Amino acid sequence: MRFARIVLAILLWAVVALCVSATVAPFFLDRIYYRGPVSSHFDGQRFFNPDGDALDISPARRNRLLWQQAFGDATRPAWPDKVAVAPGKPPARVEGGEMRVTWIGHASVLVQADGLNILTDPVWSETVGPFGFGPKRVAEPGVRFQDLPRIDLVLVSHNHYDHMDLPTLKRLWARDKPRIVTSLGNDAILRSAGIPSFALDWGQEIPARLCHSDVPQTGEPCGRYSMAVVSRSHHWGSRWFADRSRALWSSFVVTLPHGNFFFAGDTGLGDGKWPAEAAAHGPIRFAAIPIGAFRFDEGQMAGASHIGPQGAIQVWDGLGRPFAMPVHWGTFRLSREGYATPPVMLRGMLRCAGEDPARFGARRIGETFAVPPLGAVPRAPDYAALRACIAGGRFDALR
Repeated sequence: MRFARIVLAILLWAVVALCVSATVAPFFLDRIYYRGPVSSHFDGQRFFNPDGDALDISPARRNRLLWQQAFGDATRPAWPDKVAVAPGKPPARVEGGEMRVTWIGHASVLVQADGLNILTDPVWSETVGPFGFGPKRVAEPGVRFQDLPRIDLVLVSHNHYDHMDLPTLKRLWARDKPRIVTSLGNDAILRSAGIPSFALDWGQEIPARLCHSDVPQTGEPCGRYSMAVVSRSHHWGSRWFADRSRALWSSFVVTLPHGNFFFAGDTGLGDGKWPAEAAAHGPIRFAAIPIGAFRFDEGQMAGASHIGPQGAIQVWDGLGRPFAMPVHWGTFRLSREGYATPPVMLRGMLRCAGEDPARFGARRIGETFAVPPLGAVPRAPDYAALRACIAGGRFDALR
């Protein structure tokens, strides 16, 4: 009897603690990352998408997804436990108008051009989430950290754990002291971890550091030839529960002498006008565009904050149809599409639209490839043909 009373007392206090935490925790976990004037995308408290905000899924569906992430879901398309990766060894520097790119995995991309080494949303951690919990890697990083060349510029698109990985950023800062550029508010999170950064609003830019002791000096000021531009995207940010949109999200343009680099970060399509805004900074030679984590229900083609392959083609078109690589797939399982569904769907949709998949095709993690020089812009995709393929069920079997 005494044991039963003890058990009941423990259960009662557990219920009380849960009830209290449900009301206290959101306020406790809220953070003020940024204070500044009201703008077209900041209301004085939180940032928002000026082209309209919408939740990807209902709160009930989101809770089910969290449960499924933690305990599994037999109805989801199968994913491999591990994917074989042959880690690459990129060169130390790339000069003379050449551009080389290595996909590290997920949204982490190494771009080398004009003596500048750029790294996007670097993640070398095994899991992405608070306190070591969260989705686990199925693919190891495409470059071992010790084989990574000296990094000059790091672009951090927003504060989600699969894009802002503090352990990796600490290692990079300790080793290379790169210039870390992000959007408003994210610098507060980085600073709390001892990582200096530059936080800019959409449309603002900062010189990218080009001068290092291992690069021959030309007598020109560092950064004269290259600027990191923070540009608009359509997304949201959060590290906890109640801090949603306390910090800004963004895409980036890095202006380069032989053609610019565009990194979309993590984004939905929104009004679809922001890619052209990025292209207005000059011709884009290479773009990294997300295609994965777009399906939360069977047959879904996109989410409010994640584009799928169809939206990625529209982004690619808005950028001027540059040489591009799809990212944000095949590393961390975040939603309900199959492992290879995003690139297979992208390839099929490009063919439906009369495009050459080689200009916007999937690459192996760890593969270093050359980006061709700027050339003639190919014709616009045939969207009518693409819509006909979708309406005709061409992609229905792809889970």
